[in-house]
Amino acid sequence: MGLLLVAGYAVAGAFQILVWNPLAAVPGATLEEIHAEMARANETLAAPEVLTWAAVGVVLAASVVLGAMAGSITRIRTAVVLELLILVLGAPSHWFAAFPGGMGLADAFFIRGGDHSPWGGLLYAVSLAALVAVVVIAMAGRRRKEDRIPQ
Repeated sequence: MGLLLVAGYAVAGAFQILVWNPLAAVPGATLEEIHAEMARANETLAAPEVLTWAAVGVVLAASVVLGAMAGSITRIRTAVVLELLILVLGAPSHWFAAFPGGMGLADAFFIRGGDHSPWGGLLYAVSLAALVAVVVIAMAGRRRKEDRIPQ
């Protein structure tokens, strides 16, 4: 489940940076027109970096699943917390991945570089919810035998 959540976050984050935010930042323009104007201004949305950001999150989440399957991670709680921490780190890493594209939009269209689409805020809310979940799990802190991952 954590892998699916992280993959969904990565896909939504990539769409936010590469599609939804540019379209919201330049209303009435198509994505092709936005790319053309950015190219004329020698700017970019930094798509390779954004796709790398998305892939890294999914690889980290898959590593947790593989660790649980291989027996390296023996507690369900540990696997859940690790997946949640990946989602928590989604917010600051998304900001860094979005920064070049946001500045490219700002420079090419003389607008502010922040989020213009509401979906970025939703991603940050998901990361905050994951942080709250980690805190709740940490505060619960009870270890039970049935908390182990079946081998």
